[in-house]
Amino acid sequence: MSLYCISDPHLSLSCDKPMDVFGGAWQDYVARLKENWNSTVTDEDTVVIPGDISWGMNLKESLSDFQFLNSLNGKTKIIGKGNHDYFWTSVSKMQAFFTENGLDTLKILHNNFYEYGENYGICGSRGWINENGNTQDKKILNREAMRLEASIKPCVEMGREPIVFLHYPPVYSENICYEIYDVLKKYNVKKCYYGHIHGNGYRYAIDGLFDGIDFRLISCDYTEFYPVKVL
Repeated sequence: MSLYCISDPHLSLSCDKPMDVFGGAWQDYVARLKENWNSTVTDEDTVVIPGDISWGMNLKESLSDFQFLNSLNGKTKIIGKGNHDYFWTSVSKMQAFFTENGLDTLKILHNNFYEYGENYGICGSRGWINENGNTQDKKILNREAMRLEASIKPCVEMGREPIVFLHYPPVYSENICYEIYDVLKKYNVKKCYYGHIHGNGYRYAIDGLFDGIDFRLISCDYTEFYPVKVL
């Protein structure tokens, strides 16, 4: 049993927004993702996907994308919210939709955590950024920080080590999103995986140790559509 992660698949099997139009790293990305995923992940493994999962505008429009993920190897796929996941609604509605459609490997990471093995917990939230000091962005960031703490705190209280999965990077180039970063430091998080960054943005991404935290960029195009092993 292993734990993997990969972010930003940007699936569009039910709508006309394929990422292939960008060419380059995204050429034939669905087929490549399927092949690389199934050659890496076994049926006993867990995969975390922290956001930008589907271009569908609602759950029904995203169904083919969910079915695709459900069909891939892995006992459990834990999904988080990204900035382009317009299908996202309440947890209860999503869980009911997954049940109704037989999506039995999909789980939701939102104000909660999942036990993994004997010693670890899978934690996370979407995160956010505030480049311009915008008041509305500040409110969203504070809310996301609260959600992240709601995920990590019970994990730590159980004596487990939190492994954090975010959509947005808490550190990027010379910028630190302290609302999120301070939560990571408060709970002594050692591993943090994130997506959101693509293309030329790679050059500014933190992919390694920073102030005692191992940050890893796991956007699909960055990992060449291979899930990244965590444990």
